[in-house]
Amino acid sequence: MLTDDIRQFFHGDVADDEKTLAEYSHDYSIFSVKPQMVVFPKDAEDVKNLVKFVNRKREERAASSEALAKDGNISLTGRSAGTDMTGGPLTESIVVSFTKYFNHVKEIRSFDASSLDATRDRQDDNGGYAVVEPGVYYRDFEKQLKERGLLYPPYPASKDLCAMGGMINNNSGGERTLAYGKTEDYVLELKMVLADGEEHTIRPLSGAELETKLKEKSFEGDIYRKLHELLEKNYDVIKAAKPKVSKNSAGYFLWNVWPARQSPEVKPMAGGDKETFDLTKLIVGSQGTFGLLTEAKLRLVKEKRFGKLAVVFLRDLAPLADMIVETLKFNPESIESYDDKTLWVALKFLPGIIKSMKGNFLKLVWKFIPEALMALKGGLPKMILLVELTSDDKKELTGRMQALRDDFQKFHVPVRVLRDHSEEEKYWIIRRQSFKLLHDHSIGKDTAPFIDDVIVEPKYLPEFLPRLNAILDKYKKDLIYTVAGHPGNGNFHIIPLMDLQDERVRNLIPVISDEVYKLVSGYGGSITAEHNDGLIRTPYLEGMYGKKITGLFAEVKNIFDPKNIFNPGKKVGGDLQYALKHISHH
Repeated sequence: MLTDDIRQFFHGDVADDEKTLAEYSHDYSIFSVKPQMVVFPKDAEDVKNLVKFVNRKREERAASSEALAKDGNISLTGRSAGTDMTGGPLTESIVVSFTKYFNHVKEIRSFDASSLDATRDRQDDNGGYAVVEPGVYYRDFEKQLKERGLLYPPYPASKDLCAMGGMINNNSGGERTLAYGKTEDYVLELKMVLADGEEHTIRPLSGAELETKLKEKSFEGDIYRKLHELLEKNYDVIKAAKPKVSKNSAGYFLWNVWPARQSPEVKPMAGGDKETFDLTKLIVGSQGTFGLLTEAKLRLVKEKRFGKLAVVFLRDLAPLADMIVETLKFNPESIESYDDKTLWVALKFLPGIIKSMKGNFLKLVWKFIPEALMALKGGLPKMILLVELTSDDKKELTGRMQALRDDFQKFHVPVRVLRDHSEEEKYWIIRRQSFKLLHDHSIGKDTAPFIDDVIVEPKYLPEFLPRLNAILDKYKKDLIYTVAGHPGNGNFHIIPLMDLQDERVRNLIPVISDEVYKLVSGYGGSITAEHNDGLIRTPYLEGMYGKKITGLFAEVKNIFDPKNIFNPGKKVGGDLQYALKHISHH
């Protein structure tokens, strides 16, 4: 028994009981995949020994058909909080769960600089940082940061549920991404156990450091040599493949590793801090397919002192795109949205919303009276926009918000500027918990995130959104859909509600995916801005990037993981039929 073999060297916990296996068969996606076991490593030694064990088993399997029958394709799939919407942490083999023991915030260094310029902060290593383990829940991390007036900006809407390892491996973003950027902009250094079963520290290398690394006779040296050669040979095609959007979680981000590569006539990496060779840019968003993350050093910024939220009620979606373009002129920290269907679900299941707000029940109920009256009168807005402006200067902030409000008069839409955090809370909770509300309360239909994360440049929204709606409306007999997201980036989360017990309805998933993703690719967008590929989108990467780039993705996977032991079938080698076969429809 594999479990008995692992228990001999493993200090953490090993579980293969039915209750645990059932729990780890699911994430927040449409899939169900039952693992062989779940292990909970206590320390990096456990992770290293686990990788070495799987390597040995793989070698035995290669040499013996009997071992193959006994152990199958043994592999390791890392998991943090399990909030992934793509099937990313699902496997038939071994789940490596980090939230039980790898859950420490090891260090937080306060911010020294007074500048709050987001771009500069991301480039300035003298700023604040934190060192965290992958199983740290963001909600716990956030509490410690708030005590110090610090912020880790690229948190997703699921910030009360998710953990740091998943955020890094998915290249998460969220409501603050518009102003501050994504996870890839905040990772300073990573510790990982790679395929050799050793823990490695991955950080940006200067030209001189890269030259030294390329001469190393080691597993890590081999990775750098092979990747350096791959990037040199394919630089132009890689650079051209970068999606023309502000956020992307599809594929491997090869174009980010060596962005300042010099021309062939000049010696590459000839010096200068900006000419870095940075493998963290490739590992972020790789969905655990290169190794198992054990620690991360993350950049922090200082939270701005003042903020104001404007709530915009749209009765008609026609002016949405033009409004977004106009709003961007006021440098918002975030532009978030959710539609009438999401608001209706929130009102329908109001006790759950109020419970999450933690306060006097009757007072909180009172806050929702205006929305309830709108619903009763049949006048819910088609979409609600949340526009947040922030500043360290209260007077400047008030003036900028007033200017935005005045400017919006030309759109003839109601705009309400909220007075304080207490008024803002209900809107943020509905937005942040929109998917969880649907997931927990959709009766008779299932939440089906499969086209849930598309992005195009905001300037295309006037053309793109009507065409997207036209595709979805063709299937309105079989699905209804909710829309929430980050319109400031042109990124929308479309969650259909479908009866996944009906085989005919399940078979619509690849049909609709094909149509939507072709539309997105036609605008130079990405099929996933934040949620990553997993089981649901890996098969569509070739359609987005073409054979040449997806072939390079496969080469990169092989460089890091030649035996394919880390989360196989994600990012590379995706099988659409396997994914469809594992749609949960009990």
